[in-house]
Amino acid sequence: MIWPQAVRDRIKTGNDRELAHSYPYRSACPSTLWADLVGSAKSEIFLSGYTNYFFWTQVPAFAETVRQKAESGCRVRFLLGNPDGEVTRQRETIEDVALNVSTRVRITLENLDRLGALDGLEARFSAPLDAINHVSLSVFRFDDDALVTPHLARLVGHDSPLLHLRRHGSGGMFDRFTEHAEELWSRGVPVQG
Repeated sequence: MIWPQAVRDRIKTGNDRELAHSYPYRSACPSTLWADLVGSAKSEIFLSGYTNYFFWTQVPAFAETVRQKAESGCRVRFLLGNPDGEVTRQRETIEDVALNVSTRVRITLENLDRLGALDGLEARFSAPLDAINHVSLSVFRFDDDALVTPHLARLVGHDSPLLHLRRHGSGGMFDRFTEHAEELWSRGVPVQG
């Protein structure tokens, strides 16, 4: 026995070692974590939530941080749902909330438009055939950290669970979720500003 049971109980060594933390609700994740991950990213910020609107309202100075990151060479990408798409309309019916899905996407589009064209800043809509897969899973990547929200049936994003993953090697949970987002990105349609 190389490791005593007390050590094995405290150190993750198996498949869950990439799970840094889990939250029963995305809204239970501390807002400081979002700001810290955005602020500390050096090479990659990939926000592939369907709307991504909450970044603009909940992360302090988010627009300026995005500008600084892009100007310093960090690749910043937004993968959004099409506000005029069929999946968006269906999701609005399901959620039945005042701040509907298309409005939340448009909040992101408006803020991206205000930033203007920046080298290193890209935005795409998910392809129509991928929209159903996009709306059901949000993956937010910050270098080797990712926050992942699998959306539950009729709940809005902030009411769905969130997993904080930290990459420890190839082929783990981090890679599986971020590769899903990359696949959606690869077929996405550029947002025309």
